[in-house]
Amino acid sequence: MTLALWFLASYLLGAIPTSFLVARIAKGVDLRQVGSKNLGATNLYRALGWRYAVPVGLFDVAKGTIPVLLFGPETRGPAWIPVAFGLTAVLGHVFSVFVGFKGGKGVATAAGVMLGLAPWATAISLVTWIATVKVTGYVSLGSILAALVLPVGAYLLHPNLRPVGWAFAALALFIVVMHRANIARLLAGTESRFGKREAQ
Repeated sequence: MTLALWFLASYLLGAIPTSFLVARIAKGVDLRQVGSKNLGATNLYRALGWRYAVPVGLFDVAKGTIPVLLFGPETRGPAWIPVAFGLTAVLGHVFSVFVGFKGGKGVATAAGVMLGLAPWATAISLVTWIATVKVTGYVSLGSILAALVLPVGAYLLHPNLRPVGWAFAALALFIVVMHRANIARLLAGTESRFGKREAQ
């Protein structure tokens, strides 16, 4: 398979609108019309609960890991190829062709990419996310801080990945930019805290 087709496969895998499909099929809910209107696992949790959000979140992680661990080695190319496939999957998740080029904010899929490439750095970021959400109640703040920790952790804990460190920094910046509305709400004191679900 050509390199272009591997990129296409990475994008289409990332573009599978998991939360949208689950909400629509399970409850007839259009997730774009409820809560934050975001097609991510957090909004799915607020709308339908853990039973649906956990498997969706895990699948979204896998959408980032599979291109890195399975597609990348198939090309037998340079080290940047698996990274590029992972980034393409994140773009697919955020800009899904299946739902009008709208999707989630890419956090779970980006975590999957990093899990495949830099597991120790990902573990540090996960601890950062959990601690931040536990202390503040803000998923968005946890996601932002976890994203910022990732490239630093990758640089320190995975020296072999330093030549592609620019990609991790770009991914972190992308995640922060995708949370710009959340940042505005955090500064205004109007951001929703984790655990608050929509009325059924």
